[in-house]
Amino acid sequence: MRLIGDLFLLLGATFLALGALGIVRMPDVYNRIQAGTKSVTLGAVSFLLGVALVHPAWWAKVLCIAGFILFTSPVGSSTIARALFQAGVRPWRADDGGAPAPAARQLPDASGPSATES
Repeated sequence: MRLIGDLFLLLGATFLALGALGIVRMPDVYNRIQAGTKSVTLGAVSFLLGVALVHPAWWAKVLCIAGFILFTSPVGSSTIARALFQAGVRPWRADDGGAPAPAARQLPDASGPSATES
């Protein structure tokens, strides 16, 4: 059981490292959120499974932690992505010439058209 637990610990650590690499390498915030959420969630759950196999007395605690991670990670990432989209951050597109997406789009002034626009 120790060997299987160690393999899950190694698998979890690998996915956590790949998630960190994905956060650094992705072109925009939406891809970074996706890389962070999917791989880090899988890595954390694999790591926790390894901990539970190495220390069988901790199953209840590990199960609570895994449930919390599986519930909060997707909800948190989708909430952040939705807030970014509503704030006007546009997703990166391949036809943008590789330029990074701007932080936020310029919203028109509430006072109406300016004197330079006429």
